[in-house]
Amino acid sequence: MPRLFAKAVFAGALALVPFAVPAAELVMVEQVGCAYCARWHKEIGPIYPKTPVSVSAPLRTVQLTSLDTADFEITRPVVFTPTFLLVDEGHELARLEGYAGEHFFWPLVEKMVADHTGLTPANAVSSGGS
Repeated sequence: MPRLFAKAVFAGALALVPFAVPAAELVMVEQVGCAYCARWHKEIGPIYPKTPVSVSAPLRTVQLTSLDTADFEITRPVVFTPTFLLVDEGHELARLEGYAGEHFFWPLVEKMVADHTGLTPANAVSSGGS
């Protein structure tokens, strides 16, 4: 009987934990041989999942060559890689084209996500340290 009680208490505790439900996702469109994509993966890739931005917009990567079979609609063709698409409910909301380094990436992606998901600068990476 104590085991059942423990399971019930644990299940009740889980119900009290607030889970963040992403409002959107950040889709990185990349291609093989893209030096800027490789640089992004080296400089930002390991950090991104640990940031408040990733809570509002988790990252998914898609190859440019398979973009036509993606499960979302884009507003115009992707020309540059990497291109970061903010996607919600199967539709592109915004995009960031190219990667010029982490000091440019963070403010731009934070603003893009904030404009469409409600992430505030106080929660963001560049204002809190990066």
